[in-house]
Amino acid sequence: MSRVCKITGKRPKAGNTISHSQRHTKRVFNPNVKKKRIMLNGKLVRIKLSMRALRTLEKKGMLK
Repeated sequence: MSRVCKITGKRPKAGNTISHSQRHTKRVFNPNVKKKRIMLNGKLVRIKLSMRALRTLEKKGMLK
């Protein structure tokens, strides 16, 4: 499953894990992406949304 939000375009980002001894090892920061069914143009559509996008849609009243 590709972790990409269809609305905001959030994707995984690369960075470093830094231990107590200051060693740097590569890691991936994944966005919190879930599959949700939302109503678009009178149809139920399953779409991958980040939780930030879902909160924004709820706040603007686009889900109900």
